[in-house]
Amino acid sequence: MSRWNTCNILQIAPDARRLWQFDAKGGGFVLAREQRVPHTEPLSARGVAKQWSSLWQPKLNIAWLPAENVFLRVVELPASTPEETFSMVELQLEKISPLPVTQIVWTMQVFGLHQSPPKPDGTVESLQTVVVVIAARSLVEEFLGRLEQDGFLADRLEVPMLDQLATVAGSVNGAWFFPLTLGGQNAALVAWWGGGALRNLSFVTLPATGDRGKELKDQLAHIAWSGELEGWLPASSQWHLVADPVNATEWENVLRAGLNEPVKIIPPPAPAELAARTAVRAAAADAKVHLLPPEFTTRYHQQFVDRLWLRGLAYGGLMYAFCLAIYFCCVAYLGYRTHGVEQQVVSLGGSYTNALQLKARFGVLQERSQLKYAALDCWQLVAQELTSGIELKRSSFADGRKLSLSGQVASSDTQKLLDFYDSLRKAKLNGQPMFNPNPGTSDQLVYRKQGDAVVWNFGLELQHGEAVGK
Repeated sequence: MSRWNTCNILQIAPDARRLWQFDAKGGGFVLAREQRVPHTEPLSARGVAKQWSSLWQPKLNIAWLPAENVFLRVVELPASTPEETFSMVELQLEKISPLPVTQIVWTMQVFGLHQSPPKPDGTVESLQTVVVVIAARSLVEEFLGRLEQDGFLADRLEVPMLDQLATVAGSVNGAWFFPLTLGGQNAALVAWWGGGALRNLSFVTLPATGDRGKELKDQLAHIAWSGELEGWLPASSQWHLVADPVNATEWENVLRAGLNEPVKIIPPPAPAELAARTAVRAAAADAKVHLLPPEFTTRYHQQFVDRLWLRGLAYGGLMYAFCLAIYFCCVAYLGYRTHGVEQQVVSLGGSYTNALQLKARFGVLQERSQLKYAALDCWQLVAQELTSGIELKRSSFADGRKLSLSGQVASSDTQKLLDFYDSLRKAKLNGQPMFNPNPGTSDQLVYRKQGDAVVWNFGLELQHGEAVGK
């Protein structure tokens, strides 16, 4: 029972449909909701249809098959396992079925164990009573078609008479009457107990006119004769009527008139209690032994899977469309902002071009100013470091970065030339080196002797360009 989360029981009555919804709790089923739905109104799809949640919260849908569509047979078999009992009943179907076996669906329910009468050798055998429920396949398929029109896809078909019998199982010997309606006619299921075991099940009808007591007595007499022939009729029978007050009044009068014996009236279980018993029994029953044809089970399962796939695809399509809508909205918004920026760029194009021109002109003027200051700074440093004895003949300042000097010195003053070169190379202006301390090959000091004098030349590259002199 733990595999089920909820259970729905549907009864199709002549006046309306009754639906009980149970929740699995504490090893049983607790009534959660009870509905009475007219035939002109649809069933609530939310309550009976299986959704995505049914994958992890299984739902059991059960429909009560009308009593006029079934046959009930009582079979006594040796006590055995459920599998062996099923096989033994299957072997007896040809004998007990009122219809060809190929045209029926059937199920069974074990109603207790009892001991057989002692054999000549004194041994007894453990027996079990099995109630076999038989229904015409055509009527079951027609009934399932009506359920499908109401949107109710049944997992099992059950008969409430089995649960009514279970409420009085093991009672005293005698006949038990359960009033019901068969095809619009008053009838009753008669259960005969003898020797502590259920012996026979049969239906009797109550005529609308005539001597109803005599007609009922004749029907019961035929059942009693059959019981005498088969040896199960008890020596003395007690008569029990399981009925509500309305049916009890009618049936008690008829039974007393026909039998001329006292009848004990017993209140029946409430419909909700009977539905709960059906839910518990069906949830614990073998999934392979029921009245629902296997092809319907397969088709309903495939429809459930297909419905999940289609809904999954629909939800996926909606999610894709939603994401696509968000994407296009974002693209449109960004396009709108881009267009605004482009318009702003167009509006600022003229002023931007003018700014670039002004910047270029300012750069030219600034370069000229820096060249002027750089040249003056270089001449200032040269003048400060130039000592007597060193003759400067030529100087040049090229590209705003390079100072070239050349001249001559007496041979005896060569050391002064070297000191002049080193001091000028390391000269600073405003605390920053003026020239690059690592000259290239072409900028190093070069001198050679020419007659009594030494001719020299070297180059100096400004460390920080033209901005040093500012």
